[in-house]
Amino acid sequence: MAGRETPGTRAARAAGVAFELHEYTHDPSADSYALEAAEALGLDPAWVLKTLVVQRDDGLAVCVVPAGDTLDLRSLGKRVTMADPTKAERTTGYVAGGISPLGQRRALPTLVDESALEHDTVYVSAGRRGLEIELAPADLVALTQAEVRRLRRDT
Repeated sequence: MAGRETPGTRAARAAGVAFELHEYTHDPSADSYALEAAEALGLDPAWVLKTLVVQRDDGLAVCVVPAGDTLDLRSLGKRVTMADPTKAERTTGYVAGGISPLGQRRALPTLVDESALEHDTVYVSAGRRGLEIELAPADLVALTQAEVRRLRRDT
């Protein structure tokens, strides 16, 4: 289990949250890590949430949205951009494609798309590429002290 233990799994365990881990073989050529996870695990992409780090005027924040959707940056303010990957990695302690909303080196303000609450469980990165943690969306929100609102772009 040592290879499956991450700061994210430790945070969930320490909080007493029920979760399951799901491992798959990561393909380094994958275009979307979250969509890759959904496909590899045979899941509906709406259940698999991607963790995106954005730069706001007041610093970095984490946005958690379904794998198949696009983050609506305009919903976050006028001067919000995707964060520099190196800065996101340094701040969270995770590598891009494996950034978990849980157990970050420095906990960032977190927003979760409201659609996550429509499911019994959701999947987010457990803290490394090829490892997903499945948990109740209410537990995800509680562990990250997230604000829940619509973050997806209308298609």
